[in-house]
Amino acid sequence: MADDAAGRRIPFAFLEDIHGKFVKTYGRAALTALAYAMNDEFSRVLSQQMDYYSNDPSADQINRMRGEISQVRSVMIDNIDKVLERGDRLDLLVDKTTTMQGNTVRFKRQARRYRSTTWWRNVKLTALSATKTGLYVLQYLLVQSIAKAALILLLLVIVYIALFFVCHGFTLPTCIREEGEGPEPAIYSVIVTPWIVKTPFGT
Repeated sequence: MADDAAGRRIPFAFLEDIHGKFVKTYGRAALTALAYAMNDEFSRVLSQQMDYYSNDPSADQINRMRGEISQVRSVMIDNIDKVLERGDRLDLLVDKTTTMQGNTVRFKRQARRYRSTTWWRNVKLTALSATKTGLYVLQYLLVQSIAKAALILLLLVIVYIALFFVCHGFTLPTCIREEGEGPEPAIYSVIVTPWIVKTPFGT
């Protein structure tokens, strides 16, 4: 006997299961056995199976299949959610990759611009340094030339002053004479004669 709440599937599944276990256990001996001869031994199997089909939800194959389908559906939903989440992560990774590529291009441009700026700065500094060095050298040479010219001019002035006193005037009248105009000029006797006297060939 079974309640209406048990339906028809569970009682018939219980009877089919008991029949299969009984035949499997006793075989042909059940055909010649007396009534209730196996009751003591088989009653434990009946009690276990009655408890199983009454309390265990998996006893109903359809419900069990529904439960398994529900579990499979839950697993599939979880997998789909994970795939979607992974897709979002992939989209985020793609966005990050695109951003990194843009940053890389921007960094390369900045590095190229900085390299060009640094190169031009070095060129300017080198040109400025060379110009300063050239100006210093030119200034030094100019100072040296001016100093030499001033020294020569000073020597010429000293010589002229000496000749001024020796030759009696600015035009050096006693030191300069034309050819055939009397005795040798005084400058000759002052400058040339002492050298002739001092040389080995002098008289």
